[in-house]
Amino acid sequence: MTTNTSSSVNIEANQTTTQIEEETFKPKNGSDLLVHALKEQGVDIVFGYPGGAVLNVYDALYKNPIRHILTRHEQGAIHAAEGYARVLNKPGVVIATSGPGATNLVTGITDAMIDSIPLVIFTGQVATSVIGSDAFQEADIIGITTPITKHNYQVQDINDLPRIIKEAFHIANTGRKGPVLIDFPKNISADIFDEANVFGKDEPIYLPGYQPNTKPNYLQIQKAAQAITEAKKPLVLAGAGVLFADARSELTEFVEKYKLPVVNTLLGLGSIHGNHELNFGMAGMHGAAVANDAIQKCDLLINIGARFDDRLTGDTKRFAPKATIIHIDIDPAEIGKNIPTDIPIVADAKEAIKALINKDIQSPDNGEWLDYLNQKQNDFPYWYVEDENEILPQQIIEMVHSITGGDAVVTTDVGQHQMWAAQYYKLNNDHCWVTSGGLGTMGFGFPAAIGAQFAKPNKKVVAIVGDAGFQMTNQELALLKEYNLPVKVVIINNAALGMVRQWQELFYDGRYSQSLMPVQPDFVKLADAFDVKGYRITTIDEAGAILEEALNSNEPAVIDARVKQLENVYPMVPAGKSLDDIVGVKRI
Repeated sequence: MTTNTSSSVNIEANQTTTQIEEETFKPKNGSDLLVHALKEQGVDIVFGYPGGAVLNVYDALYKNPIRHILTRHEQGAIHAAEGYARVLNKPGVVIATSGPGATNLVTGITDAMIDSIPLVIFTGQVATSVIGSDAFQEADIIGITTPITKHNYQVQDINDLPRIIKEAFHIANTGRKGPVLIDFPKNISADIFDEANVFGKDEPIYLPGYQPNTKPNYLQIQKAAQAITEAKKPLVLAGAGVLFADARSELTEFVEKYKLPVVNTLLGLGSIHGNHELNFGMAGMHGAAVANDAIQKCDLLINIGARFDDRLTGDTKRFAPKATIIHIDIDPAEIGKNIPTDIPIVADAKEAIKALINKDIQSPDNGEWLDYLNQKQNDFPYWYVEDENEILPQQIIEMVHSITGGDAVVTTDVGQHQMWAAQYYKLNNDHCWVTSGGLGTMGFGFPAAIGAQFAKPNKKVVAIVGDAGFQMTNQELALLKEYNLPVKVVIINNAALGMVRQWQELFYDGRYSQSLMPVQPDFVKLADAFDVKGYRITTIDEAGAILEEALNSNEPAVIDARVKQLENVYPMVPAGKSLDDIVGVKRI
């Protein structure tokens, strides 16, 4: 009998390694327990910024590593986590210290709440013995964030921590997704826990007050099916709920089966291919003329995963006046809140669409309707008038789309450039559009691109930002060099707060009060200061070659595109007006 010595050695080595790993990663105090619990939730990366109240946590991260990305500001950390969460459709994780560390997260938490982005946020807190005494760097982050989180916790007993973390991830990533905050007092982070009482990963979650419904009601599906069959001018409105449910393929199958035209909300872009023959583009304040006209003329509006926000509806009393409304949403609070609903369906978008597909509905007789929409789309596309002397922002975005083939992950800040990106960058794929919708957060786009690049290291990520918003978080350029992240930053530089200036031109008789920015940094030199390649575009003739080089490189790049300052975003529905009151529509 021969002994396989090599195999025996390997087995023994593996056993020894496993024993070492178990000993190394065995939790000892509250901070070790936190890291252990994060690993059990499959967390592979966290974004954060250390401080006194979380030193124990950072010591645990040093000893039991999870990849940590040190941003240069807490706002950068939470927007990066949002970008990560948005493209992977799983919770992003953030750590910040107490006091200013926690309060610097508030904008990002609010942004994630209104746009339904799943985050789990850990904030340090002063010791429990001094909470309420105005101790150094104390802030009532539970009170501050109660209105802007899906749920929040303050850990009072170290043995509750594993259960709390498991619940937090469950709450953040189920139902209508959103941010969950865990406040972690410093003494709890150092407490030794009772190993016998640790809540294991296999323990069931018991939350009797939180039971989100995912399956649609059969009778409501029956009513919806009947309404679709009888419609002459049906229309699907696809929102972000389609993307959060990973229901792009189901949506596409549904609309193709019954020949239903589709329009998108801003956050729903990517829920169907940008060039699909049934896709009639974005609706709302700066939406396509055909999309808004379709809403106003349809006799059946099937809203899947959108909340009927004011930037979509305009005057709610005159929104879709001829339509029977079907509203499919995971959040029952949204149904009937803004627009009266005839057929409410509380369900996960994927489950509801599958039920409608399986119902085998008789296709509606809507051939004339599709012919009308196609003609409208051909006659009234997005448009601009070329300028012999200045570059137009629309031209830059068209070039970015052409060079990337519509396959990039695109993040944006908020304002004119955001609307132009939504109009002119037609997405081929889902989970590739990352923008701040409900809150409209300047400074969001660049750190969100960083998070998206960490999430999808093999994808091309392009941050399309304004010159003003970029200056709010451009310190995160350090991360591009530190991690060699090939993020491409395209600055639509009009030396102004573009959308503010446009509104002042249109509604305030051109009184540009504090909206022009004549003094700007040299963005190429700024990039160079971080050892990142910078480019400047000043003429349309050089734009193509510069963008080609920058976007196709394997390195990070900052492109400063100097564009026409007084260019406006059209079409436009003035605030509070009906979608019928759209201006800036031009027949081509």
